[in-house]
Amino acid sequence: MHTPRTTTAIAALRPGPVDAPDSFATVELELPPIGPHDLLVDVRAVSVNPVDVKVRASFDPAGAPKVLGFDASGVVVATGAEVTRFVVGDEVVHAGSIARPGTNAGLHVVDERVTGPKPTSLTHAEAAALPLTAITAWEVLFDRLGLTAASTGTLLVVGGAGGVGSMVTQLARARTGLTVVATAARPESQEWATAMGAHHVVDHADLVAAVRAVAPDGVDHVVSAYSDGNVEAYAELLPLHGTVVAVDDPVGLDLVPLKPKSQGWLWEFMFARPLHRPEDAYQHDLLVEVARLVDAGSLRTTARTTLTGITEENLRAAHRQVESGGVVGKVVLARG
Repeated sequence: MHTPRTTTAIAALRPGPVDAPDSFATVELELPPIGPHDLLVDVRAVSVNPVDVKVRASFDPAGAPKVLGFDASGVVVATGAEVTRFVVGDEVVHAGSIARPGTNAGLHVVDERVTGPKPTSLTHAEAAALPLTAITAWEVLFDRLGLTAASTGTLLVVGGAGGVGSMVTQLARARTGLTVVATAARPESQEWATAMGAHHVVDHADLVAAVRAVAPDGVDHVVSAYSDGNVEAYAELLPLHGTVVAVDDPVGLDLVPLKPKSQGWLWEFMFARPLHRPEDAYQHDLLVEVARLVDAGSLRTTARTTLTGITEENLRAAHRQVESGGVVGKVVLARG
């Protein structure tokens, strides 16, 4: 089979606001070389995450056009010489690496070791919502916090209706004995967090009081998607040596309130493994298990809004929604 050398992609030409005319442009780009462990994937659906918004607004303006997109579901059309996990025709999901071109393209080159099988029970649109948030949530719970099936106690998920919060709640319910307290302010967000499996959903306006109303002794772990202004509340709610894992990018955060109880603050960045340990197949293995859990009915897609067509117009609309900070679940674009 002839392997294409180029692909049509939607790229940001220059960093800037979502409505800038050069924030989204259709371009024809050379595909990167297919490495020994790479797959060439025909992209059928993508989703938009906060990382897309951050990169679009701040990448190097002197560089080449920036293809965003860090979630995809598609079909393998070519493989590298040393690929062992997939064959041409396999349906796959992946978030890829932030160091490589993104998924907002017709074809995408991705390492098999950060790629998983598409759950057979989901459409490509439903599956495209999963990879980045599933990897993030898995690493938060089972890597950074070291939780197991025997783990009990209480987990506070701050931002329970977002993409990561939705997956943290589901995985905690499916693979641990934790009680999950999720935060959500609006009725639709609270309804979604409950549907994801949270035992309790509380408003974050007065976080300490709201959490203590359902967990009088506080919580054992915190997963934080909104850290700014919450460190003192976390310090009060957590026990001696309790831990926060943050997935956001707060600026100038003061962590001193955690010191009196020797509490810990950890970061989760799901691109760390692809960037610094590319030979590690940890993310492939966890995506295999996520697909199994989805097909067994233990996890569900977090796709809530689906736009038909991976187009400039739809990407702009999706970025606007994510940038607003009020997205419930995930925004997905499916090829028409």
